Amino acid sequence: MAEPKENIVMFPFMAQGHIIPFLALALHIEQTKGYTITFVNTPLNIKKLKSSIPPNSSIKLLEVPFNSSDHGLPPNSENTDILPYPLIIRLLHASTSLKPAFKTLIEDIVEEQGGKPPLCIIADIFFGWTASVAKELGVFHAIFSGAGGFGLACYYSVWLSLPHREVDSDEFELQDFKEASRFHVSQLPLSILTADGSDSWSVFQRMNLPAWVDSNGILFNTVEEFDQLGLMYFRKRLGRPAWAIGPVLLSVDNRARAGKQAGISADFLKEWLDAKPVNSVLYVSFGSNNTISTSQMMQLAMALEGSGKNFIWVVRPPIGEQFFNVKFLEEELGVCVEIVRGKTCEVRHEDMKAKIELVMNETEKGKEMRRKASKVKGMIKNAIRDEDGFKGSSVKELDDFFKAATVMRDGANHED
Repeated sequence: MAEPKENIVMFPFMAQGHIIPFLALALHIEQTKGYTITFVNTPLNIKKLKSSIPPNSSIKLLEVPFNSSDHGLPPNSENTDILPYPLIIRLLHASTSLKPAFKTLIEDIVEEQGGKPPLCIIADIFFGWTASVAKELGVFHAIFSGAGGFGLACYYSVWLSLPHREVDSDEFELQDFKEASRFHVSQLPLSILTADGSDSWSVFQRMNLPAWVDSNGILFNTVEEFDQLGLMYFRKRLGRPAWAIGPVLLSVDNRARAGKQAGISADFLKEWLDAKPVNSVLYVSFGSNNTISTSQMMQLAMALEGSGKNFIWVVRPPIGEQFFNVKFLEEELGVCVEIVRGKTCEVRHEDMKAKIELVMNETEKGKEMRRKASKVKGMIKNAIRDEDGFKGSSVKELDDFFKAATVMRDGANHED
């Protein structure tokens, strides 16, 4: 009789920008390692996920009960997609109530598997409390960030110390991450800028982030070769491994299942791109949970039209904020230019048009950015390469992660 496959439990926060990277990692692990995956979330998110799982996948979906109305949220509010930004922190606080049900779920899995625990639990950056559950039950645990190390290192450091409140100037540095150089207060998201240590965001983060030390390590959807500063920060700060295993992405078909219906098809987009000259198309996107105000959308539209450049623009309703990754992409990698910073800043279309032309025309800055972007592209291709006896860094680090989980499990079995 064949030995049952090892089981991995995965638990993302209730936001599409978190669920989609987790789903991509789940499918990647299933396809490359052959492990079984148990994907955990609240009932409405699980219902939505059912149509996102490919027909050939054996990913198991399990619910943890959650009633948003019990936490001062609108009925059926189980995802940030349908919440205004001010209520997202309330959902974060509410998510800590999932701890007892999650512990019971893991205990049930152990019982169903004849006393054998899952090989590991992979949980969200907002679910630091899951580390103590895993520790109590003797299960290997990892935090998974769908983004890179540098931005999260800045986020982690700033939230735990609020350094901008300790200085008289608008500039400050991170005492435990001086490699990140100096910051300006305009680079901070509003939740941090207005935090005083006793507000709702501070209370949540100062409960969540220190709990990471109970985890066995952190997985990052990034590449070791160009994200070493951020990865080294966590290795030193937490004394835990930080594995760079990215980029892990959904296929075009799986993205279509997991996301909202796009305005144009992938086939049409590919055909349109193939008809354009090399280096002639500008891609505009503000991430999965971020965008700009309606007035700024109009300014951007005028700038794009005025530039005369081909462009693809991913448009979402106006919410959210994005700051730390800009510092990484501009100052560390050199593959972007900042147009404006600050939550309340307004930028005119003339300024946007000038930056578009700086990047897209044959300027020295534009050439240098394209050269660096090409270099990063090469690093990414090498990192995920797994052929002809060659294993890229991201392939090796995922192997190392599962080796660490197996060593802990085998050690526990030996003690028993």
